[in-house]
Order: sequence, then structure tokens, then C-alpha cells
Amino acid sequence: MEEIVRRRLMLKGTVVSDKMDKSVVVQVERLEKHPLYHKFVRRRTKLLAHDETNSCKMGDKVVIIESRPLSRRKQWRVKEVVERSEEEP
Repeated sequence: MEEIVRRRLMLKGTVVSDKMDKSVVVQVERLEKHPLYHKFVRRRTKLLAHDETNSCKMGDKVVIIESRPLSRRKQWRVKEVVERSEEEP
């Protein structure tokens, strides 16, 4: 019997809020072509992601991966922190 393997969607984004416990808000940007003017428009989406170790801070660049629904608005998990933001003294 064949095993069905589903590739999960992965996105890169920036952490814009880390005020919750084990959750972060990640802003993901994408470019879309305007249907009439054919100009590329920058679109932004804010997604809630699960951060089990509370290691993400504001400004960090992260990779998030699709997961099962963890709460009403949270269906993403932080896979890795790509780049840390500069620490303020």
C-alpha cells in the first residue's frame, strides 16, 4: 500500500510580536502583480505561530511550517530562527 506524504507549506517572515506565551505573530510579505496596472504590489499577512521554547524575539527572521490547528487562529509552528535581531543594550 502506498503511503501518502504531504509536503507542508513553509514561509519566511519577521516576528512582529512575542508578548504571548509560546506564541509569536509573524509577518509574511509577498509580491503580487496588479491585475490592471501590471505593477508588483507588496502584500503582508500576519500569522500566529507556535513557539514551544519562547526563543523568538521581536525582529527575528524565522521559517514557519504549516501544522494541524493548535488553537482558533494558530495553524503554524516556528521551524527555525534564520537571523536574530540586534540586541538593545
